[in-house]
Amino acid sequence: MLRLGEKVTIVADAFEQNLPVGQYAYIIAYDRNPDNAFEYVIRIPYLNRNFFVPAGDIELEAVVLKQEAERIEREALIDFALSTYNEKLFHQVMNGEQDIAEEEEEAKETLSQADFIKQVNLRAWI
Repeated sequence: MLRLGEKVTIVADAFEQNLPVGQYAYIIAYDRNPDNAFEYVIRIPYLNRNFFVPAGDIELEAVVLKQEAERIEREALIDFALSTYNEKLFHQVMNGEQDIAEEEEEAKETLSQADFIKQVNLRAWI
């Protein structure tokens, strides 16, 4: 539950109230009526009006900014990988970093018996 006076960003307009999506607002009240679909009352300074909104229509401004920064960073990495022809970086960004770690684990597990014996013998010499 968000606190009173918290700055939020409008991310959706589920009930088509002509909310300005992308604008910021402040939480001014809770709607505690269990029979009501709305959970918060917000004040939008841009329109100088109050609106009843469900929780899904608003998000903390810090969270929205963080998501936008991550999206921009990902797009910049893709552009860099494409411009420098860095195929490894491109696949890493597109598939996610955890996929590469899983591929490395799979590569380690698929050693044949002969390869395993060779690695053990090499380490024994060292």
